[in-house]
Amino acid sequence: MHKSLITTAVLGALAAPSFVFAADAAPASDFTAAYNVGLFSQYIFRGLTQTNNKPALQGGFDVNHKSGLYIGGWASNVSWLRDNANEAVGPVYQSGGSLEIDLYGGFKTDVKGVGIDIGALQYYYPGALNKAVYDKANTTELYGALSYGWLQAKVSSVVSKDAWAFGKKYNAGTNGDDERGTYYAELNANIPLADTGITALIHVGRQEFNQAKSLPTNPEASYTDWKLGLTKGFDGGLNIGAFYTDTNISTANAAANWTYAGRNIGESTGTVFVQKTF
Repeated sequence: MHKSLITTAVLGALAAPSFVFAADAAPASDFTAAYNVGLFSQYIFRGLTQTNNKPALQGGFDVNHKSGLYIGGWASNVSWLRDNANEAVGPVYQSGGSLEIDLYGGFKTDVKGVGIDIGALQYYYPGALNKAVYDKANTTELYGALSYGWLQAKVSSVVSKDAWAFGKKYNAGTNGDDERGTYYAELNANIPLADTGITALIHVGRQEFNQAKSLPTNPEASYTDWKLGLTKGFDGGLNIGAFYTDTNISTANAAANWTYAGRNIGESTGTVFVQKTF
């Protein structure tokens, strides 16, 4: 009985008209997402160590729409807010101050081979501010960038009253205003080296603060930084690299503005990292 049912079923299948139903392909999403996580020997931001030359764990995400709109987030451990910047009044933050969270959004497009990127970025540092001297570390910037091939030019301008603990209170001794108008201008080159999978990194930037001076006789906090490095990409989204950074921060400038934990945080230094993208 079982055998004849199988035979009948097979013969019936052979005799029946043959139809092939193709499953409808799922429509491509208008959104794409990417993630990254990395371990760095230290966190360097615009030429300044943010972790007192100690390791940093960093990670972030990006969500892009086919229209060119995007949003993203990124985070890293930091120490400069708790490193003692002023022996008399203590660190910038009384508690917390060990994390930087960046949230951003913008629009990217391409016009005849020229990349255009405009957006806004919020730097957020959770914790309790030492209100005796310092202003808020939280900072808001608007940015715009043009790129062609492996070359990029970018300008970021502060639109918040405070900029990384500089602000109206900090400038009270100089009758300074708030820090709106502070800007960072940079040139970046990411040059692929033949078919090696290695990319050379060249960077120079100028951080120009609007008013930041700690005392009338002290130098401005503004400075120039540069970077040289190499990165190597591997299958699966793994990247390793190393770079050298330095600034033109003078001894006087460092003493007035950029000495944390007893050291100039803009001194020359090397950084190595390993990073994974998904």
